[in-house]
Amino acid sequence: PMLVKPSFIGKGYQFWMHGIRASHLAEITSDPARLDDGNFWAVLTTFEGQYHFARFKKVEEAAFADAPWTRLERPWKSNMEMIDYIAYIHAIKEAIAAGGVYQVNACRELSHFLGDKPQGLNGLFSEILKAHPAPFASYMKIPGFEIASASPERFLSRTDDHIITSPIKGTIRWNQEEFGEKDKSENLMIVDLMRNDISQICQPGSVEVSALFRQEKHPGITHLVSDIEGQLAPDVTWREILAATMPPGSVSGAPKSTAVKIISENELSPRGPYCGAIGFIHGKRAELAVGIRTFWTTGDKYLRYGTGAGITWGSDAQSEWEETQLKARHLISIAGGDL
Repeated sequence: PMLVKPSFIGKGYQFWMHGIRASHLAEITSDPARLDDGNFWAVLTTFEGQYHFARFKKVEEAAFADAPWTRLERPWKSNMEMIDYIAYIHAIKEAIAAGGVYQVNACRELSHFLGDKPQGLNGLFSEILKAHPAPFASYMKIPGFEIASASPERFLSRTDDHIITSPIKGTIRWNQEEFGEKDKSENLMIVDLMRNDISQICQPGSVEVSALFRQEKHPGITHLVSDIEGQLAPDVTWREILAATMPPGSVSGAPKSTAVKIISENELSPRGPYCGAIGFIHGKRAELAVGIRTFWTTGDKYLRYGTGAGITWGSDAQSEWEETQLKARHLISIAGGDL
């Protein structure tokens, strides 16, 4: 573990989620064994499996402190043009036709040049809380990362030995009524995958699907969500929990190992915090969100935002591109700059 140096003090390192504010950074580590010590840890795991854990000494209930945000004006750039994204979708459909995979989440990264004096993302997060409230909204500033997330998706919630995951699969516009069969079959695949994942860390027979295909309304869109719950096995560690469940199934695909391989072969840059997990672990209490609808910076002069869609055999490539635009549009409009 890297204990906090005096040079870290006064840098504004903090974490906020669910009305809980953590400050006074005390330690940074990548060792999941540290998470079992009962302290409050802010958690960031990248899609590629890198761990960033930050122990904070002061934890309190507090509203997020308002900060100003100057709207961005330059256009956003996608690391994949529409023609390339559509080619990626066709490559996935060929892999599905060959029988190796059923579903792959295909993503691309949007970036915006911030200039020589980048503003902090606490101001952007203030705007998100007003204009796009999300059940798992969080702000994190730790060495190497600043993150403003409007995630709607629970990855793992833990209360004592009870654990629940709520994958989102299926998106329609807010004014549409019905989800199609494609959305439901996609959701069912991920329910099976997540049930398998948490069965590895839960007591035999305790894992159940407590809700299937419930609808959740969010700004501009409606999501199809399912809940899978279980009782954790005795003495299971956080290292074992993360190893069994990362990366989140809803943003990788099924089977997960094949989907992750296809993603690494086709996507042009690592996803990083996007599609990883963001949240906190505090003893036997935890709230971890899937890192979607998330802005982040890593110390260079760019603000990043990821967007994606689940691809199945029934996918229409043009519609999937439109879905990635739909998912990005509302939050990009809060930050500023054309999509």
